[in-house]
Amino acid sequence: MTRTLLCFGCGYSATALASRLSDEGGWRVVGTTRSDASAARIEAAGAEARRWPESDMSAELDKATHLLVSVPPGEKGDPVLSSESRIIASRGSKIRWVGYLSTTAVYGNHDGRWVDERTATAPTTRRGMLRVQAEKDWIALSESAGFPLRIFRLAGIYGPGRGPLAQVAAGRKRIILKKNQVFNRIHVDDIANALRASMDIPMQEPVYNVCDDLPAPPERVIEFAARAVGSEIPEAIPFERAELSPMARSFYSESKRVSNELMKRDLVKELKYPDFFAGIAALAKSMADSAD
Repeated sequence: MTRTLLCFGCGYSATALASRLSDEGGWRVVGTTRSDASAARIEAAGAEARRWPESDMSAELDKATHLLVSVPPGEKGDPVLSSESRIIASRGSKIRWVGYLSTTAVYGNHDGRWVDERTATAPTTRRGMLRVQAEKDWIALSESAGFPLRIFRLAGIYGPGRGPLAQVAAGRKRIILKKNQVFNRIHVDDIANALRASMDIPMQEPVYNVCDDLPAPPERVIEFAARAVGSEIPEAIPFERAELSPMARSFYSESKRVSNELMKRDLVKELKYPDFFAGIAALAKSMADSAD
């Protein structure tokens, strides 16, 4: 029997999962979007594109066996819950799996110390605070409606066309130096693998961190990316003198090392790209092969 995954907000990570399921077979994937360009990308991944929130999604929700939510919350809350909570609740236990893509920003700043899923959420940024509330709202709906919910707290996402290698290759990446600054990352293929694995296992943990094995200072990653594509290493700029947007500056307000032990215990015992060395090297090779 064909299973149906409905993705609200079929962006970079959701499209990677859609492509994975399309290659696997036995799946129908529907992804929502607001633009023609995104619709073409969704269809290229083997999925069906639907305009939302302009379209009524009742019929698609009624058919969905699995649901993935990657739409970010706004000041008025989670937009999927705002418009679709009634029908999602009515489907209740008929939905086999609901995945909510959150962020490690919910943990806030820990001055480079390790955090895991047991660490209390204490976001310092507005986007982190909105995510915490969205997580709580999805948990409340899942408990009242009776569907299984997994929350995936994603680290910084990179992959083909996105992340430090793409930015260095385009000459857009800078090195911003800030003492004790550490970021966490995850390759988009490993996100897809973790999501796919979670669909087939009984409910174990409600929350999983999705990140690789090696948190690292951003300058190490950029330097490696520059060498991988034969570019000059960008000049280092002290954080205090860097001209950054409010959003970019907010990323540097938090530093932590995020543990992926639960993810590796339950979902993917071995990551395809366990650290940025492996991920960036593979991307650089792919870029070189495409240029030949």
